[in-house]
Amino acid sequence: MKNVLKLEEVALMGLGIFMFGLLGYQWWWLPVLILTPDVSMLGYLLGAKIGALCYNIAHHRAVAILLYFVGAYFMLPIVELIGTILFIHIAMDRIFGYGLKYDKGFKFTHLGEIGKKNG
Repeated sequence: MKNVLKLEEVALMGLGIFMFGLLGYQWWWLPVLILTPDVSMLGYLLGAKIGALCYNIAHHRAVAILLYFVGAYFMLPIVELIGTILFIHIAMDRIFGYGLKYDKGFKFTHLGEIGKKNG
């Protein structure tokens, strides 16, 4: 089942990359921006609870989709770009086993504990 879920995330990442291509930005922007959502980890400097909240807001697929559609509706290409980058980044994180965080610490995610072999 774990491989099926990873394959699903690969497909979602492919969809995000396809959507990025439709936006008309130069392709070099994708590798430059792909890790920017991880700035949200700075919230952990203020503690595990605030860190998890900041991280989860920046890594929630619904936020990415909402941003994309708000950008499309109001014709704000930069907001579409932000939503698309978030969408791709989230899929990439899930492929590597990084999920939404619990407030007891960074390594505790909805996909299991980071660094622990989960079968």
